[in-house]
Amino acid sequence: MEIARAAAGLFVRRGLRATRAEDIAQAAGIAPRTFYRYFATKEEAVAPLYAAGARRWAEAVRSAPAALSVPEALEHAVHHTLTPGEGVSAASWEWVRTLMHLADTSPALRRVWAEVCRSSEDLLTSILAERTAAPADNVAPQPHPHPHLRFTSAVASAAVRVAVEAWAAGTSPAAGAQGPAALALRNLGALRGFAWGAGEAAGA
Repeated sequence: MEIARAAAGLFVRRGLRATRAEDIAQAAGIAPRTFYRYFATKEEAVAPLYAAGARRWAEAVRSAPAALSVPEALEHAVHHTLTPGEGVSAASWEWVRTLMHLADTSPALRRVWAEVCRSSEDLLTSILAERTAAPADNVAPQPHPHPHLRFTSAVASAAVRVAVEAWAAGTSPAAGAQGPAALALRNLGALRGFAWGAGEAAGA
């Protein structure tokens, strides 16, 4: 994570084009060959930061009280991870905004963001499978979750991803009615009536 923070710091201060992998290695206190042992490109160096935020949200869905329904668990996770002060400071959110802006102008960084989002979606699928499993299903993990769970995780992930991207594209503070948490909750609210559980899906 130290390499990722060093890379993000340089990208924010210098810009993506002006930063070399060797610069990131120097800032992180490692040799260039060590950098390339972990990352193939300078853009990949910030993947752990993207992934940490995405995983934090997915894990908050996992740790949400068991009595909550799937949409309630998703909203619980949004409140606990996208609100400044809940694990991520307002200053850190401004770093997120800058990194998202950089992704808009860099196809390589945009690919890193897309790969992280896909991995987060896969994680959320497994978490939703755990939350919606009947007691008998808990005897052994299911290698192939119900297709509707994959769709559900894609929908939920998109609601949050689009909220973060929309916030980052503007100038609103991270807290408040136009912050990432508020936008994500609004997106999830627009999905009222969606069949969140596999058993609710047509033909399930």
